Amino acid sequence: MAVTSPLSLPAHPDPELDAILRGGLPQELAYGFGGPFHLLLPDRFDANVAAFRAALDEAGVDGHVYYAKKANKAAAWIERGAVNGTGVDVASAGELREALGHGVRGENIVVTGPAKADELLRVAVLQGCLIAVDALDELERVIALAAAGPPARVLLRRLPPAQPHSRFGLDDTELATALERCADAADAVRMEGFSFHLSGYATQPRADLAGELVELCLKARARGLPADRISIGGGFAVDYATAEDWARFTAEQGPGHYHAGKTFTTGDFYPYHSPVAGADALREILAARPGGTGAPLAERLRAAGVTLLLEPGRALLDRAGCTVFRVQGVKDRGDYAILTVDGTSLSLSEQWFNSEYLPDPVLLGSGDDLDGGGDDGVDGPAVAACVGGATCLESDMLTWRKVSFPRRPRPGDLLVYPNTAGYQMDSNESPFHDLSLPPKVVLERTGGRTRWRLDRRPPV
Repeated sequence: MAVTSPLSLPAHPDPELDAILRGGLPQELAYGFGGPFHLLLPDRFDANVAAFRAALDEAGVDGHVYYAKKANKAAAWIERGAVNGTGVDVASAGELREALGHGVRGENIVVTGPAKADELLRVAVLQGCLIAVDALDELERVIALAAAGPPARVLLRRLPPAQPHSRFGLDDTELATALERCADAADAVRMEGFSFHLSGYATQPRADLAGELVELCLKARARGLPADRISIGGGFAVDYATAEDWARFTAEQGPGHYHAGKTFTTGDFYPYHSPVAGADALREILAARPGGTGAPLAERLRAAGVTLLLEPGRALLDRAGCTVFRVQGVKDRGDYAILTVDGTSLSLSEQWFNSEYLPDPVLLGSGDDLDGGGDDGVDGPAVAACVGGATCLESDMLTWRKVSFPRRPRPGDLLVYPNTAGYQMDSNESPFHDLSLPPKVVLERTGGRTRWRLDRRPPV
């Protein structure tokens, strides 16, 4: 049988992270923790927030950025948000407690998610959070909870006409009923505007629906409702790899590139290259003409005096963290090797979607080399290897793909998976086999020094 050459998808270069990895810190942490760990870079979070704010300022649009907390459980992001005024998007009572407990003011929290629990709604109303109402019965529960206290701040979530089978939002009939109910219950509810949840990463559909929400605000005002803001949610793509590398990968990948002939279709994968990502995607949305005609969205927002709310998750965590595993064993399987590391695939959550986290892991020797060379300075021949987890499950594969390493990995070497802060590193983690959850290590760089501390929130 013909041997299939390994297929690579390198992440974008990150010289600052490379310098940290070369300094010996990963090896020290691996020794100290005795297992895998995650590195967090909160200054990257700050920079990503600043980029979104800059895009709003450039367009002359009043707006507010909320961090979608579901993207990563670490306290570090919430702590930074509390200091710099970034809001938080939460969807459970636990997430709301975490945000409030780390200093985020209720007025800077938006509560999303379907069929919210009464416990969540009660605290949200008392703390003055903005609640995205997803159903008529939920609106009634909010009104009842607010009857004896301050008015509840609400957005009405719109069912996207282009995605009529979505389980999120109010259709036309429900929306009309909700507006009438908000007007009748004005003492208990402050209806501040509209929101939507839209799947996918395309920018024009977001601009189209945002334009519709601006018009809905104007109609709601005619009924005496405040309606001065809209939320377009998240869905801002992250660009992990170059266009050339992504095009080559998607054109060539096939069963021969994976352990056990595993089959993936291109549609199974996150789009690891996006020509317009992060804050640039916001710029494109603001410059787009809703429906393809008339004034750009930014101009419509300004003219209507409507504030734009954003809820990015992954995009605020771009390059803000990586995940490190230690090689425990190496075995040969013909033309490739199988590595077993000291963690599980639950820490790389694309497997949750029966998919694969594709950016290449980087081999880091037991010294401080980043190119994977041996401590004796001799690289040796390149070796292809897949990466399995430390459990008794055949399906526990961190990387089904046969990745090319510059030499044969050895027990004690480290594998660094880049750019894993956004949804990868803790969305699906579990202490299976009584394995400890990987700790999160916060790196802070001041005065030319890099210092580390554990994230203040214990893993759960």
